[in-house]
Amino acid sequence: MYVKSIELDQFRNVEHLTLSLDPGINILYGQNAQGKTNILEAVYLAGTTRSHRGAKDKDMIRLGMEESHIRMEMVRRDNDYRIDMHLRRSRKKGAAIDGVPVRKASELFGIASMVFFSPEDLNIIKNGPAERRRFLDSVISGVDRIYLSDLTQYHRCLQQRGKLLREANFHEGRLPELDVWDEQLAVYGMRIIKKRRSFLRELEPEAAGIHRELTGQKEALRLIYEPNTDEMLFRDRQFAARGADLKQKITSVGPHRDDFAILANNMDLRTFGSQGQQRTAALTLKLSEISIIEKEISDQPVLLLDDVLSELDSDRQKLLLGCIRRTQTLITCTGLDEFVQNCFEADKTFHIVQGGLA
Repeated sequence: MYVKSIELDQFRNVEHLTLSLDPGINILYGQNAQGKTNILEAVYLAGTTRSHRGAKDKDMIRLGMEESHIRMEMVRRDNDYRIDMHLRRSRKKGAAIDGVPVRKASELFGIASMVFFSPEDLNIIKNGPAERRRFLDSVISGVDRIYLSDLTQYHRCLQQRGKLLREANFHEGRLPELDVWDEQLAVYGMRIIKKRRSFLRELEPEAAGIHRELTGQKEALRLIYEPNTDEMLFRDRQFAARGADLKQKITSVGPHRDDFAILANNMDLRTFGSQGQQRTAALTLKLSEISIIEKEISDQPVLLLDDVLSELDSDRQKLLLGCIRRTQTLITCTGLDEFVQNCFEADKTFHIVQGGLA
């Protein structure tokens, strides 16, 4: 799987740009704030229908413009695909595959698979549970369309239940509606918990092997799921918490409050790990993500590295560069020094200046 070309119109700071990419290593270099990350964001958006930053559609449209377009050509198992993405300030985004409109993100399954790695990902261990949940949801959604659907429905129900909780004091007659939303939350929530549990079991041995290599066989890594509630107790805990939820106007039970622990030699890295240990574990998780996706889709995902090398020491740079040689990779950086030092040759380089090619 690889991206053949990407064309942007009125996206972020890019007025118009077309890049023909190599199936191997592509380096986008230039000074900060020139638009390198925007290009990676556009590739990820076209492949997944969402921004890696969680940005709203209107915020990705060039200032002063009403619309933005992304056109991406991909090759998967010798088949060519064209993905079109149309962003509009006042309407929902539109997407099409080979000219046929797409209604759901899951329709891109089997065509595009992307892994995005940014400096922020190196903080996944030390940051709060929301970052770790986002990691889980991103990886699982990338290989399981049923999970993506369940997750979407769960958050829709969560939003509606939250709205009802906030309005209940003014419209007591609507309280019976909580039963409806609680049942739907339980259905989707239990599926999410079950899938997260099984996924972490699958991820742990993969991550443990990579982590041993990263630490010179010195650290044994474990991943422990910490669900807010067990799936079998979901309904009981949900019912018991209803009074408190009405008072606080929040939903206190469910997988939107999950976490997972990362242990190295039985030490919880979230609390007790050094910055170096936390960053090594974060790199472990991202490399494990690539490996898991490869196994699930029987192909290599497109890897997007946003200025990550400058955040890693030379040993970890070499390890990461060694892992990406087998998959198409788009790398952003301010200069080419890291690659020269590591005797690493790119297949294509692009000098990006003010949203265009220099």
